[in-house]
Amino acid sequence: MISLANAPLLLNGRDHHLPTKRRTPFTVRSSSSLQEIDKSPTTAEDSKLRSELCALVPFPPIKAAKRVVLVRHGQSTWNEEGRIQGSSNFSVLTKKGEAQAETSRQMLIDDSFDICFSSPLIRSKRTAEIIWGTREDEIITDSDLREIDLYSFQGLLKHEGKAKFGPAFRQWQVDAANFNIDGHYPVRELWGRARNCWTKILAHESKSVLVVAHNAVNQALVATAIGLGTEYFRILLQSNCGVSVLDFIPHPDGGSPLICLNRLNQTPGSPVATGSSAGRRTSRRIILVCQGSTQDSEATVSKLGDQQMNMLGVIQAQKTAELLLDLKVSTIISSPNNASAQTASIISQVQEAADCLGADCVPRYVEMKNIPDLDVAEIFQPSTKDTIDISYLLPGWLNGLDDTVTSALRERSGQAWHSLLTKLSDESEEEKIVVAVAHPVAHIALIGHCLNLTEEWLGSFHLDAGSISVVDFPDGPTGRGIIRCINYTAHLGRWSIPITRSTVDDDSF
Repeated sequence: MISLANAPLLLNGRDHHLPTKRRTPFTVRSSSSLQEIDKSPTTAEDSKLRSELCALVPFPPIKAAKRVVLVRHGQSTWNEEGRIQGSSNFSVLTKKGEAQAETSRQMLIDDSFDICFSSPLIRSKRTAEIIWGTREDEIITDSDLREIDLYSFQGLLKHEGKAKFGPAFRQWQVDAANFNIDGHYPVRELWGRARNCWTKILAHESKSVLVVAHNAVNQALVATAIGLGTEYFRILLQSNCGVSVLDFIPHPDGGSPLICLNRLNQTPGSPVATGSSAGRRTSRRIILVCQGSTQDSEATVSKLGDQQMNMLGVIQAQKTAELLLDLKVSTIISSPNNASAQTASIISQVQEAADCLGADCVPRYVEMKNIPDLDVAEIFQPSTKDTIDISYLLPGWLNGLDDTVTSALRERSGQAWHSLLTKLSDESEEEKIVVAVAHPVAHIALIGHCLNLTEEWLGSFHLDAGSISVVDFPDGPTGRGIIRCINYTAHLGRWSIPITRSTVDDDSF
C-alpha cells in the first residue's frame, strides 16, 4: 500500500492529487478568538475582524504528507480524586491509567511512528513511555504540550474551587473561553500554545508522528489544526488514552497544507458506554452510523448511488449492532438508499431481539423511519464529469467539489439535522437515543451542522464505512452538541481501519 505519507496518491492505477480548492475567507465560530492575539478588551467589530485574521494565519508548508496521532494520558490519581490538575506535576497514573496506556500501546503496536512528542508532565510522559515501548528513538518532551495553566485553581477539588472562587469558578464551567484568573485567560493562552506546537511538529522531518499530552491541550491541537476558535473548548471530547488522528497533505502551490481530522477520541473502552460529556451527564444522544461497505470497490463519487452492501458491509453492520446492543435505542432514522436501509434493518433486528440475546428481559420496540434528506447521492450526479476520479476514501476529498454541490449538500443535510433534533426533543422518554444511518458524506455534513460550521469546513472531516460518531446533548437538543467521538472503528475488530497506516512498503493507499 502507498502510505498517506507518500504523494501523489494512486487511484485506479493513475497518479491522483488531492483537490486543491482553497477555502474562501471565513470567520472562526468563536466569540473570543480575538484574545488569542490580543488580550485587551475590544469591540464586536474588532473581534470579528481579528477572528478572520486568526483563521487565515497559515501553517508552514510541508514537503510530504504527515499523519499526527494525538493521545491523552491514562487516568491519573488526580483524575480519580476529581482534583483540578492544570499544568501541575503532582499526579501519576493509576493502575487503571497504566492499563489504558497498555491498551493504547496494543492499538498502535504495528504503527511505524518516526517520532514521539510528549508533554513533560509525569502522567503524560509515563503514558508515552508505555505506548512507545521498545522503540529506539528518544521521546521529545515539549513544555508547550503541558496541560492548560489554571493557576490558583490547580490542586483544588471541584467543590473547593466552587466554594473559594464562586463566580470565577462558575465562569470556568459555563464560559471557559472568557474565563480569567490571576490576570490570565487560560483557554486563550492554550490556543496560542497549540499553534506553536503545530509549527514545531510540522517543521520536523517526519511522516508519522505520535503526540502524547492532555485533555485540554489535545482539544486545542485538534481545534487549531482545523481552524476552530476557543469557543470550541469542551466540545471535542478527549477521554483518557483517547486517540485522535489528523492528516496534513502538502498543498500543490506550496502554501499551508490541507488538513483533515481523520478520527477523534477513539478510546480503549466503548464510546457508547454510560458516562459524562465534558463532565456533565446526558440523557439525549445522537449516534451517526455510517452504512456498511458497498459493492462499489473503487468508492468514487461517480458511483455514489444506490448500491447493496457487500459481505464486508454486512459484517460491519452486524458489529455495529452488537456495539449498540447495551443501549436502548429509541429511534433509527435512515437514508432510503439500499446500503443504509440494510444497515438500519440489521441494527433494528438486534435491538428488538435483545431479550433473546441476554441484554435484558423486555422485548424492545424500535421506531424505524426513512428520510430522503439523508440520501445525498443525487446531489453529486451533476458534478461527476469533473470529479469522476475523486475517491471518497481520500482525506479531504470534499475540498475538491464545486461550491454549488457543497452548498446543496449543506442545505439538504441541514433539513436532516433538524429532523434528528426534533426527534430527540420528544420528552415522553427519560432517555432518548436516536441512531441515524447514512453514507459517510451525509454524516460529515451533519457533523458540520452540529458544530455550526459552513460548507468550507466539509473537507476537514473524514469518515469510514461502518464507523460511528457520537454526539451528546447534556443541555438537551436546544443546547450545544458535545462530540464524543468521530469515525470510531475499534468495534469492527479485524475489519477495522488501522489508526495509522504503515509508512514503509505500502503498495496502495
